[in-house]
Amino acid sequence: MGKVIAIDGPSSSGKTTVAKFIAKELGFDYLDTGALYRAVALLLRDNGIKPEHSDEKLKDVLIKNHITFSNGRVFINGEDVSEDIRSAEIDHYSSVFSARKIVRDFLHDVQRNTALNNDLVVEGRDTTTVIFPDAWRKIYLDASLEERAKRRYLQFMGKRVYISINKCKMNIIERDTRDIKRDIAPLKKAEDAFLIDSTNLSIEQVTKKILEFIRTVP
Repeated sequence: MGKVIAIDGPSSSGKTTVAKFIAKELGFDYLDTGALYRAVALLLRDNGIKPEHSDEKLKDVLIKNHITFSNGRVFINGEDVSEDIRSAEIDHYSSVFSARKIVRDFLHDVQRNTALNNDLVVEGRDTTTVIFPDAWRKIYLDASLEERAKRRYLQFMGKRVYISINKCKMNIIERDTRDIKRDIAPLKKAEDAFLIDSTNLSIEQVTKKILEFIRTVP
């Protein structure tokens, strides 16, 4: 297995943008685990699966389909769904379905196999604690609720998805609660992860701090 830099943190803490910068700077591959879970949510929704359905119904859909991540894009059965998964609805279903063991088991090997022959920067919510507990470097990226809501609001506005900043804040609170309190692989900081609060930092400043940590820690 190659070197793995794992970055965890809550929604809109800046993980995706920073992880891409780090991967490019170091020449590592990049994996967005959140995109994989959103793709599963899209797949299940499009197949009529609801959160209250049994694991057997979820499994029937999952085993018949193939989800991959390559060059920053996520695919369902070879079809690029990278834009389709970036909506408030899919974000909600992603959080709901990601709490299901059948879904996490389905994606576990997909994530692990990405690092078999490559150095990897991976970001998500349990990459430092469950998927890559022995990662070469571990980072936990956080930010205030207000800052994360603002970032999410601007992200939606950039895509002409009109939503109030208060709604963004409520969505993030709901997502944080599910992620932190779920029984399976809850969001938490690994004891040996390097903590960065990005609330008052630019992307460039966060990237610099992480690179310094990566390069100076023995």
